[in-house]
Amino acid sequence: MIDSISSCARATTAEEARYRIDRPIAGRSARIIALDASAAQVVLRVAELPWGASRFYSDATAFDIEADLADADVAIMIATAAADAETASSIARACGERGIMTAGLVLGDLADVGDAVSALRPYARNLMVTEDEDDVAAVLIALRA
Repeated sequence: MIDSISSCARATTAEEARYRIDRPIAGRSARIIALDASAAQVVLRVAELPWGASRFYSDATAFDIEADLADADVAIMIATAAADAETASSIARACGERGIMTAGLVLGDLADVGDAVSALRPYARNLMVTEDEDDVAAVLIALRA
């Protein structure tokens, strides 16, 4: 006999409820780093939202790799067309050595940010190009920052 209840409906039954996790998922210790002045403005705006253990850096040159990555488990580099590729590579290499996940968000029109994308591509495990700065907060929420 074929079971007529769908898998979605079955997931809401009391029998299946015993498999659910009933506590909140812990947030990450994220580092959000602006790689240029335009990205810094976005980082400063996003930092005003409520976050858990995340830390925001609007000046990548002031980012202390040893101290600031000590307890991080994800580093998210925010860039625009003027991204500093050298800083991105330094941060990303340090993250790789420590097993810290890296991500890159490049803000701007795809035709204008090609150099920034090329600079981040070898280093960011996840790379997103967007024209909407609201995507920065959305990605941070998805990563549980």
